[in-house]
Amino acid sequence: MEKINSLDAVSSRSMPANTVGKSAVDAKALASVQENNATATNNESTQVSALARQLSDAAVRAVARDAGTDRDGLGAIARSVTEKLLGASYDMNKVAHDAEVPKTEDLELLARAKQATRFVNGDGANPFRGMSREQLALIAYDESGDFTVNERRAAWLESYHQEEQWKRAAIAKMDEEYNRTGQVSSDTLSEILKHYKSLPAIEEAQLPKGYDAQLLSQIQASESGGLPQSVKNLQAFLDRMTESLAFPKA
Repeated sequence: MEKINSLDAVSSRSMPANTVGKSAVDAKALASVQENNATATNNESTQVSALARQLSDAAVRAVARDAGTDRDGLGAIARSVTEKLLGASYDMNKVAHDAEVPKTEDLELLARAKQATRFVNGDGANPFRGMSREQLALIAYDESGDFTVNERRAAWLESYHQEEQWKRAAIAKMDEEYNRTGQVSSDTLSEILKHYKSLPAIEEAQLPKGYDAQLLSQIQASESGGLPQSVKNLQAFLDRMTESLAFPKA
């Protein structure tokens, strides 16, 4: 059975939600990319070291943004960015987005931006496939101009793809447990809560207020032998959570 929590970083932020703990998570991402950059050798590809430098700079900006913005503010920023990357404004400016070229002479960065444009137009692989959620958020929500709009769109799409994969694995595990025992275990519910708490601050801020308290009450009910939670209701809950991270409504 695939383990539900697919992320490496786990937030220690307490409820109610604010950005202090999440800044620690983003600081962890900053330390990670800085370490990658510092240990890059001449034998490594230019693309890897250049991307590490970009991520390091983006992490510095993200930490400053998160430290100076409350949860509601981060949610508003996230919704605005998502609309720019996937909403009507993206479609209206698509010609310009497809023609956008990074302000660099680095051939690897130019090639990556070109690959991102091909990907968002249905041709080729996502250049950010397999990157961590923290790194993808650094790219997608960075408004400095260091990444092209199509690169940010590609990073956003990869992040959403990973969330969908996680959700499918979580639902499969809940179904298996419910069919076998008649309930979803507190351990599984705790893994679900840990996953949501581990998201980058700007993504966690998009989740419905009170989701953590709702999950905690279900965990406590499971631990105390209370009335089993309907697995269908839990699936609907996960669907709502994923929808809150989804494409802008038309």
